[in-house]
Amino acid sequence: MNQPRLLVSVPGTTLREALGDVPDGVEFIEWDMTGRAPFESADIVVPPYMGSFDKLRNLAGVKARLVQSQSIGSDGVERALPPGHVFANAATVHETSTAELALALILASQRGIPDFVRAAEQGHWAPARHQSLADRTVLLLGFGGVGQAIEARLLPFETNVVRVASRARTDERGAIHGIDELPELLPTADIVVVGVPLSPATTGLVDDAFLERMPDDALLVNIARGKVVDTDAMLKHATSGRLRFALDVTDPEPLPDDHPLFALPNVLISPHVGGASTAMMPRMARLLREQIERMLRGDDPVNVVVRS
Repeated sequence: MNQPRLLVSVPGTTLREALGDVPDGVEFIEWDMTGRAPFESADIVVPPYMGSFDKLRNLAGVKARLVQSQSIGSDGVERALPPGHVFANAATVHETSTAELALALILASQRGIPDFVRAAEQGHWAPARHQSLADRTVLLLGFGGVGQAIEARLLPFETNVVRVASRARTDERGAIHGIDELPELLPTADIVVVGVPLSPATTGLVDDAFLERMPDDALLVNIARGKVVDTDAMLKHATSGRLRFALDVTDPEPLPDDHPLFALPNVLISPHVGGASTAMMPRMARLLREQIERMLRGDDPVNVVVRS
């Protein structure tokens, strides 16, 4: 029997089926990373999409040339990934879906959709006038792939988009502000979309002082990680009714049943589903195919974020 040119571990049949035909000599094995690996070495290992990075610890004693995540975020990977591994994130996979959800949360919050749904559930016709998205100033905090995808969808809504990244720079649309400019920018924003990666520098970034600088009735949207926002500070400003919130991520997560955030009419919560759409799997298959083809050619993988 000929040895495979590449051995690829996938967590289940869905991703393998989405890949379709692959070059000759590529062999697949299913492993959900629970318990001991059914192989001693593999060229590419794809962990399950959802769940803790703790399963990466099961790579101890396994030789894997590339660990290809299905998530964009990599917070926690360095603590769990055994030495000697290369970890790539899933940049290009979730930007579209996450941007769609961000727009959905913004539009629903601005146009009062949750109020209409609550009224309809009670059998009431409850017309009301709400804020537009048009003519609003939207501050994008984080201008990586997700932030850029959100901007591309916001501009046709006739918004003024202010971009904020870790460092100031310019592009074809003009200024991208540095994060040090936030104190001056926050009072001008009707909507703030948080899309920064979680790191020691961004943990608790959105604290009481941050929220105090936002104008009354402004909307904060978090599609980053829950720990970027101080939950107690958010509860303070939400309970008072001064600010509105739309959250795809929370701290803690999952948000416990009967958590006070659930009861607030000015808080809209989705259960961390930014990437959970039909757009994900075709893009994940495209990325995995690219990694396979690059490895067959002897090229370096893309999206590498951690080398343990």
